[in-house]
Amino acid sequence: MARSSTTFRPKWKAGDTTVIRVPKPLVGQVLEYARTLDEKVAPQVLDTTIPRYRTSEDFSSLRPVNVASVPQRSPFRYPGGKTWLVPHIRSWLINIRPKLLIEPFAGGGIVGLTAAFEQLAERVILVERDTLVASVWHTILEGQAEWLARRILEFDLTIDAVRKVLDSHPTTQRELAFSVILRNRVQRGGIMAPGAGLIKTGENGRGLSSRWYPETLARRIREIEQVRDRITLIEGDGFEVLRRYADEENAAFFIDPPYLVAARRLYTHWQVDHDELLCLASTVRGDVLLTYDKAPEIESMAARFRLKTRAIAMKNTHHSEMSELLIGRSLSWLCPRQGVLEFDSQSAPVT
Repeated sequence: MARSSTTFRPKWKAGDTTVIRVPKPLVGQVLEYARTLDEKVAPQVLDTTIPRYRTSEDFSSLRPVNVASVPQRSPFRYPGGKTWLVPHIRSWLINIRPKLLIEPFAGGGIVGLTAAFEQLAERVILVERDTLVASVWHTILEGQAEWLARRILEFDLTIDAVRKVLDSHPTTQRELAFSVILRNRVQRGGIMAPGAGLIKTGENGRGLSSRWYPETLARRIREIEQVRDRITLIEGDGFEVLRRYADEENAAFFIDPPYLVAARRLYTHWQVDHDELLCLASTVRGDVLLTYDKAPEIESMAARFRLKTRAIAMKNTHHSEMSELLIGRSLSWLCPRQGVLEFDSQSAPVT
């Protein structure tokens, strides 16, 4: 893959490439030899001024990505967040090169933020139905980012101060945004749905402050403001936005809906018609990538709409290893050396 004008990591370290045809039985040997040469030649020609973002090529789908190796860009600590998926997202977007990336279920928005920061799409649309979550994005993207950053830096985190904010009824959008960020950071697991409780012990016994990093949060918010001209927020229904852009050929859709199993306890708006969503995803003109819990019902639906699936390793908030599903029309952009299986519409394994 040739290097483009954007800042993502090139597949071959030694520079531009030329497309050649190789007999299929020799592909493995040729690639292995090419990679060996690439490693030898790269130090002599590598441009060290270009950021080297990691992609699928750097990871195995059978082992979880260490999120510490991925830039943390979202102000949210979001249940079901996709920071761990970012290297694979880069490979997908590098492969299709969309002009527009749409996230119909934005939440913490890490995929849209990554695309905006790393110029993997010209424009990004974040769609968020939850008024509380949307208030944060409105505030950051509509000129109040500096106020929010300063409010976070100046807040004295005590249990009394936290309860005062969480029990209040904000009258402005930016005050609402601050209360949402605070709630997200002091409630267990970042869960903001009704019934979620405050952190008690937290990491290393730090209690409420274990997820409250004011300097880091302020920095992320200010950095997002720097790329806000590339991001549009739509507060509304992801299904409606999918239909609105269904004929947009140069759009890509990253769809991360509330999952089938755990959504009820994690999100305020957790009810989704998964069958209709997969049907919509199968008919849009642009490319599409969905993530889901690895459930037989979802695999069956994907097969019915002739969408391919791959299981990919991840760690949950309790650091337990598990698998989630990637779903799309084609998942060939995932590194073929990773030893994972892709399933066709009849659920037959294809290497």
